Amino acid sequence: MGKNILVEKLNQTPIEEQKIEIVERKGLGHPDTICDLIMNEISIELSKVYLKKFGTILHHNIDKALLAAGEAEHRFGGGEIKKPMLLVIGDRATYFFDNEEIPVEEISISTAKKWFKEKMRFVDPEEHVKYQVELKQVSASLAEIFKKKNKILGANDTSAAVGYYPLSRTEKIVLELEKFLNSKDFKKDFPESGEDIKVMGLRINNTLDLTIAMAFVDKFIDSEGTYFKRKEEIINAIKNFVSNSDFEKIKISLNTLDEKGKGVAGLFLTVNGTCADAADSGQVGRGNRVNGLIPLNRPTSSEAAAGKNAVSHIGKIYNILSHKIAREIFENVSGLKEVYVWLLSEIGKRIDEPKIAVAQLILKEGNSLEKVKKEVEEIISKEIENITKFCLKLAKGKFEVC
Repeated sequence: MGKNILVEKLNQTPIEEQKIEIVERKGLGHPDTICDLIMNEISIELSKVYLKKFGTILHHNIDKALLAAGEAEHRFGGGEIKKPMLLVIGDRATYFFDNEEIPVEEISISTAKKWFKEKMRFVDPEEHVKYQVELKQVSASLAEIFKKKNKILGANDTSAAVGYYPLSRTEKIVLELEKFLNSKDFKKDFPESGEDIKVMGLRINNTLDLTIAMAFVDKFIDSEGTYFKRKEEIINAIKNFVSNSDFEKIKISLNTLDEKGKGVAGLFLTVNGTCADAADSGQVGRGNRVNGLIPLNRPTSSEAAAGKNAVSHIGKIYNILSHKIAREIFENVSGLKEVYVWLLSEIGKRIDEPKIAVAQLILKEGNSLEKVKKEVEEIISKEIENITKFCLKLAKGKFEVC
């Protein structure tokens, strides 16, 4: 596919050398992240069933979802859920194949319940969430694409994706901080820390400002005084975590809407660790990109990868593959500062035959495009030639989607 590969020099200031950088990450219990992760898990479980029963992954796109917030009364010492959250699961799936019915609704609901039980310590999947499945039977035209067993399928959309590597210092610290705050060790030390965490990073030159929103679980907070005491201890834990970074200065802000003297009304309290219990709803595609970040200085695709099928939907395949290729290029070709990879599909054309694959390189001083072009082209070709293996790993959940 050499004629469809373009490698060019990118005359752009690398992220680390730009004055301003803004990076966000929505954590495990954020309503948008919940939607992304559950829909993707449903896609993985459906793919397993399709493969076991029919030897192939059938058409499905579980990439439309709404987590409608419930109602709760927050109180010191433990509040109460008044109305459960509503998880609406939508788009398309194959319900019938070879005269056999697939229990799509049952698989979807059981997968969602399992996810809540495993990932959210204080969400009871039976009592705190209602489920509404709006998955319809697939369209005939798109279903035809999936009848080619053991063959590379055609793209089911004309779409583009872009990935990049390496991550900047700001991107790394935002990503790692949220994972630290949602780690088992941190939850053991601070059980009142809910899973609903958002980290916003602002770098100005070599100074980093981190603003963190963290839902507190009210049953662990018996007073306003306890809340602010534990909040200060958490801030100190965060400062300790980021202390080894090489930024000139790091400012930490946590739950900036808090206001002393207002009791429960002035604090970020939840019953079960997510603001979806009473405050904020979520949707697929409004959260992190496939590398786990919302990087405002970088080019990104508008496609939501979570929940899309892993064998023909470019919104998932090319989104994740573009980041993988960018990383492979950066780690295997010397003399590069940054790599950006663009992939464009054309509906109906084989997914291993993109309309174009572009690598944009920011070169280190002394390097030239002529020195690295062939090596970069070979890496792109190899990755795309192995797309079948990549898609199978993707279908099994071997790559993160947010």
